[in-house]
Amino acid sequence: MTTTFLLLHSPAVGPATWAPVAAALERRGHAAVVPDLTRVTSDGPPYWPRVVEAVRATLRETAPEAAPGTPPEAAPGTPIVLVAHSNAGLFAPVVKEVLGDLVVACVFAEARLPPSAGLVPTAEAGFLPFLRELAGESGVLPRWTDWWSDADVAALLPDPAVRAVVVAEQPRLPLGYYTQPVPVPAGWDEVRCSCLWYGPPYEEVAREAQRRGWPVTRVPGSHLHQLVDPEAVTDALLTLSRRS
Repeated sequence: MTTTFLLLHSPAVGPATWAPVAAALERRGHAAVVPDLTRVTSDGPPYWPRVVEAVRATLRETAPEAAPGTPPEAAPGTPIVLVAHSNAGLFAPVVKEVLGDLVVACVFAEARLPPSAGLVPTAEAGFLPFLRELAGESGVLPRWTDWWSDADVAALLPDPAVRAVVVAEQPRLPLGYYTQPVPVPAGWDEVRCSCLWYGPPYEEVAREAQRRGWPVTRVPGSHLHQLVDPEAVTDALLTLSRRS
């Protein structure tokens, strides 16, 4: 049966960060959808419900007509593999909760891992002083790529055309996005979970995934490696999504 890959990008960047992998998955016979999460902070906190709303809206838009009485997001009738990158990993549990048994696997691709239940901070405490300094008195952060030097961004995104697209679609997030906790529904991780990582500083995330008993795979690269070598990342996602 065809699988639908639901690819979540961090709200700090945009859907273009998953576009090459989505195309690679479709060439291999799978459906792939990338909800646009760039506007989830547009109406003030709490922000996480808008991530869920964006996912549901995207699935409704891409689904064939559902049978009467069928939830719109169930219309494709295919299993969903939920793939989250970076900060979007924190939203995987609430998305899984809404989609229920449609989700057959969660892959955390260079992503933060939520706990099994409770609340999880959107930013780690040690990172908040850096963010507060960037936001200044306005309380609004620069675009994510403006947090780093031009050389660092060029190393992450060596193709100038790709870099231009990624830079252009980034939102400016309020500091409050990083101070709002995200709820983690108990039982979300009873589904098959796995971890894909590229390189430092995500080695600790990979170790934590191993401690949880999850399959872990590394595709060496930097944080946006899915834009540098989408075929290798697609290979890894397909392998991890099939592991029990």
